[in-house]
Amino acid sequence: MSTPLPHTVRGEADGRPPVVLLHGFAGDALGWTSVQLALERRRRSIAFDLPGHGRALAWPEIGHAGLAAKAVTASLDALDLPAVHLVGHSMGGAVAALIALRDPGRIASLTLVAPGGFGRDINHRLLRRFAAARAESEIAPLLEQFFGYSARLPRRMAAQIALGRDEPGRIEALTTVAEAILDGEGQRTVDRDGIGALTAPVRVIWGEDDRVLPVRQSEGLAGAIAVHRFAGVGHMPHLEVPSAVARVVAEQIATA
Repeated sequence: MSTPLPHTVRGEADGRPPVVLLHGFAGDALGWTSVQLALERRRRSIAFDLPGHGRALAWPEIGHAGLAAKAVTASLDALDLPAVHLVGHSMGGAVAALIALRDPGRIASLTLVAPGGFGRDINHRLLRRFAAARAESEIAPLLEQFFGYSARLPRRMAAQIALGRDEPGRIEALTTVAEAILDGEGQRTVDRDGIGALTAPVRVIWGEDDRVLPVRQSEGLAGAIAVHRFAGVGHMPHLEVPSAVARVVAEQIATA
């Protein structure tokens, strides 16, 4: 049995499919803490660190969303999880979408938070600059662009990110991943029509003030996909309005 990706578990196992949470580019499992706490009494949840991120910095294969999807699928096998409620943010949304398309029978439900791959447009300059930034003074003004215009950033977030960038290989890994998910000035895309054809329920969450991936990419989705758009929210709904995101996930679980 292979070793699963590093992960954080909350809630008790009860035989029902758990909620599996996949973070976005340059994030880690800790970004889901508020959502996990909100779901803790409802359902067991598992937040993974994706390859090249968090505790998976030295993962053997680091790169595009397809590689991360392969690693997550192997991790689900290692943890003996034949069915899951899958939730993914940004790059993690693209990873979640690929897993669902490749192995639809495993997906009890799919919730995508400002997912990558829903269109070519992406703020490629921001991602590249953020991947290479090391000092707090560089990181802070870039970090603001991931949030809504009036959002209050988590206290000392920029300082904590800068501290992590001192770890050998961290910036190199982020740069590698950034170039793998980007395609010149755009991003690689996923099969939106295939997602709409899934039999499992699908929900999409997006902030109307997203400056990384435009909210218009949530329009014109095929199938019976429920779309939740939040005014005044940027690219980080799970950090900006975690209670609302947890509520959508809980509704998704209840109706699946």
